[in-house]
Amino acid sequence: MPALDGFDTSQIRVGGQALSVAMADTPERRQQGLRSVESLPRGLEGMLFVFGESRPATFGMLDTLLPLDIWWFDADGRLVGATEMQPCPEEPCTAFASPGPVSWALETPLGAFDFEPGAQLSTVENP
Repeated sequence: MPALDGFDTSQIRVGGQALSVAMADTPERRQQGLRSVESLPRGLEGMLFVFGESRPATFGMLDTLLPLDIWWFDADGRLVGATEMQPCPEEPCTAFASPGPVSWALETPLGAFDFEPGAQLSTVENP
């Protein structure tokens, strides 16, 4: 899928749930996100945005075709909030802000997961 070319993938866990995700770990990848993606490639369950340091974050849905849930994680990797986001075909679009400083944000297809508040985000070491 052209929109996800150049994205590395990784295995993560949220609570007890293992997921395969595309990694948005550079400014360019975070800016691109899931824009123009019609569906996630087989075996991919979301996109993890990595900020490096904890900070407030805001997301938009301009040119994003999939309705998404965004899960917000603090510096300790704890789930501190979630937001439902609907596609926005043209400006003006709603801005979706984190509930406070976050170190990671996970986008998944709307309704695909139901993580518990406080669920822990962790990476899974590949053999």
